[in-house]
Amino acid sequence: MAELTALESLLEMGFPKGRAEKALALTGNQGIEAAMDWLMEHEDDPDVDEPLATPLGHVLGREPTPSEQGGPKGPGSAVGEGKPVLTEEERQEQTKRMLELVAQKQREREEREEREALERERQRRRQGQELTAARQRLQEDEMRRAAEERRREKAEELEARQRVREKIERDKAERAKKYGGNVGSQPSPPATEPGPVPSSPSREPPTKREYDQCRIQVRLPDGTSLTQTFRAREQLAAVRLYVELHRGEELGGAQDPVQLLSGFPRRAFSEADMERPLQELGLVPSAVLIVAKKCPG
Repeated sequence: MAELTALESLLEMGFPKGRAEKALALTGNQGIEAAMDWLMEHEDDPDVDEPLATPLGHVLGREPTPSEQGGPKGPGSAVGEGKPVLTEEERQEQTKRMLELVAQKQREREEREEREALERERQRRRQGQELTAARQRLQEDEMRRAAEERRREKAEELEARQRVREKIERDKAERAKKYGGNVGSQPSPPATEPGPVPSSPSREPPTKREYDQCRIQVRLPDGTSLTQTFRAREQLAAVRLYVELHRGEELGGAQDPVQLLSGFPRRAFSEADMERPLQELGLVPSAVLIVAKKCPG
């Protein structure tokens, strides 16, 4: 049975002539399978139907004539000898084989594209997992830094309180040395005893509530104010030290002690009062103190 040339086989399978010739030329006439592979891979190219500027010949699937080869004529190759003509049955059988080959190539191409799609999906999922892990690590780092910042701030606050207590002790020692005795031992003015109160048989006196903390607001001469919470048994000297540490330079800096006054009733606190607890001075649970303006010297 006579065989069709590669070009004729491609034409029988329905490929355009220009596209078939181009496929054979670009694959070096290595056979119909190579040409079909090229046609399937480049079927969507915009220039697939543009003709090649090369002379047609052996590379396009046409068998060269003896005169083109320039060699001796073999047996049965007489000049003018026509090519055997295929019968309709042979042509159909060969076309069937070519169509089966096309279908096989199409299946191979689809399988290859499916494998590539699966690989791209795996890569996408892997990149998503890596991105999620990176975000989680970033969040953990931020939480760790926030916890370290809170611990640092707490340590600084404890250290500041310790410095305040130490300064209070130093101030007490300096005043005791200055006045030649323990300032805290100076007798407080005797409290006036209340007069007799008529008892009421129908009602008991209310129970006095005990407070553990005291909220103090200190008004500065420049119009600003400081607010801080102290323990009820803490000395008034702690409030004065707090004001000295946080006041502005216009009040005299850290050199001159602050003079504290109560708002109502008006009262100036003495050095002896500095050693008394806030609870004893009647500043619990909250009070407003005033920093006396410094008289110009």
